[in-house]
Amino acid sequence: MPKKESPLHQLNDYLPEGAYEDVANYLVEHKVHLTVTRERLTKLGDYRNKHLDKNHRISVNGNLNKFSFLITLLHELGHLVAYEKYGNRIQAHGAQWKNEYGNILARFISKKIFPADIEKELLKTLQNPGASSCAEAPLLRILKKYDPHKPGIFLLEELPDESLFRFKNGHIYKKGTRQRTRFLCKDMTNNKLFLFSPVTEVEWVKKDV
Repeated sequence: MPKKESPLHQLNDYLPEGAYEDVANYLVEHKVHLTVTRERLTKLGDYRNKHLDKNHRISVNGNLNKFSFLITLLHELGHLVAYEKYGNRIQAHGAQWKNEYGNILARFISKKIFPADIEKELLKTLQNPGASSCAEAPLLRILKKYDPHKPGIFLLEELPDESLFRFKNGHIYKKGTRQRTRFLCKDMTNNKLFLFSPVTEVEWVKKDV
């Protein structure tokens, strides 16, 4: 999916029912330049504060399902509002951002936009929002239920130990032991070890390498 700057009304295609009007109001009020991008391996969204003659800029991966897209966009809007109130004097995911993001998220939860299972997990998130919009494992497991079916794709935690899997970078890894919250896996190309989240999407390679 190429990077694209869509007319505001096209944003409705990426949002769950009932979210467009409030999202559009935020974007217009704060003069946000929103870009929908292709999938990025290292992030779901990004915020850049306004500078000189440039407006606030937010980008969100366009491959996300509608609920993940909305949560990611609200996460980035939290950064925007925190910047407008406090400038650069705060930590990126410190108390001020958590407060602003929490307020925005609570507003959308109250509108009953999210399915009951997502709403339940988001209410837990409100107690202490995380730095990654959709990357908290319990929330991500639920959000994945709303993704289109992807044949051959699994969450890493679903694979048996010692399984071989292909990651999005094309490398093949062997699933190793769990180290607290992540799995230690070996890159079969160079034997280097890497930590993977248990809810990482991978392709199960059911053969020896």
